[in-house]
Amino acid sequence: MKRNLILVIIVALVLVNIVLSTILLVSTMSANNKTKALINDIAAVLDLEMNPQISGGTAAGPSLLDTETYNIQDEMVITLAPSGDGVDHYAMVSVSLSLDKTNPDYATMQPLVATSESKIKSEIIDVVGGYTKEEVSENPSVLQQAILKRVQDMFGSTFIYEVYFRDIKAQ
Repeated sequence: MKRNLILVIIVALVLVNIVLSTILLVSTMSANNKTKALINDIAAVLDLEMNPQISGGTAAGPSLLDTETYNIQDEMVITLAPSGDGVDHYAMVSVSLSLDKTNPDYATMQPLVATSESKIKSEIIDVVGGYTKEEVSENPSVLQQAILKRVQDMFGSTFIYEVYFRDIKAQ
């Protein structure tokens, strides 16, 4: 008799445990869904801030058929700005430019890209050399945008619409 009473108490406690676990699960689901929605909203805002030229989910710029890629041939080793640790740091970069074939300036400016390669390299060295090792490693897209602006200013045109690194290493 005593054994049956203990068995009934154990079964009752198991049922109470299941009911309380279910209540706990249901009550936290709404909070989890609200937290998930908040995190998704924050991530969407941060993505917009990190990629300002992207709108509506598609990248700005011409199609691949209307794009010419110009590779700057030599890898450049650039002395970086001091990081405060007393050690000289360097970046090794390989840069490419995307040219818009549909831009009205393309026909006249495109031949100047190859002849102005040393000036373009100078602009790249000037921009990259102004950043520390940490800045280069953490966010190379900032460097790409800064180089793009300098190169567009140099040519006085936006027929070069993208600068990207084929390779970048900071030491």
